[in-house]
Order: sequence, then C-alpha cells, then structure tokens
Amino acid sequence: MKIKPLHDRIVVERVAEEAKSAGGILIPDNAQEKSTQGDVVAVGPGALLDNGEVRELSVKKGDRILFGKYAGTEVKLDGDEYVILKEEDVLAVLK
Repeated sequence: MKIKPLHDRIVVERVAEEAKSAGGILIPDNAQEKSTQGDVVAVGPGALLDNGEVRELSVKKGDRILFGKYAGTEVKLDGDEYVILKEEDVLAVLK
C-alpha cells in the first residue's frame, strides 16, 4: 500500500532501539522505550501559507530524523507500523 501524506505531514518508520543496555544486559521488548529516531518514508507537498502559497518541507524521503517522544500519530498499514507527524514535530535531521 502506498501512502501520501497531506500538507506538512511526514510519514516515518521508527528505527529499532538497541536491545542491550550499555552494560550488556538484554532488555525485553515490553521494557524498551519507543525510539525517537526514524526514517522518512513519505512527505506531503508542503505547508499551506496564509497567502495561499505552499512552502516546501525541510525534510525529504530517505532522511533519518529525530522527533519528540510523544509526537505524531501511530498507524499500522499492511502489518507495518508508522508515525505520521507534522514538520514542526521534527527536532533534527541526522547525518
């Protein structure tokens, strides 16, 4: 299934968190926190400005981003989990 976000929305696939602590202890799935990093899967056309123009987004498909812990809406499509968030919820683009 293809997904095309609207306006300034971004579809992100979370990056899996490390299953080991720094000390080498394995962390069970139910005790792990959700990752705040993800890969951009799709972006909308841009933010609609008050004057009717569309401002292009700063992120693009393929970027790895850092976003807020409670940002966005989680959705499940064809068995895959994604987060849909607004551009303003993106904290940084990782290089």
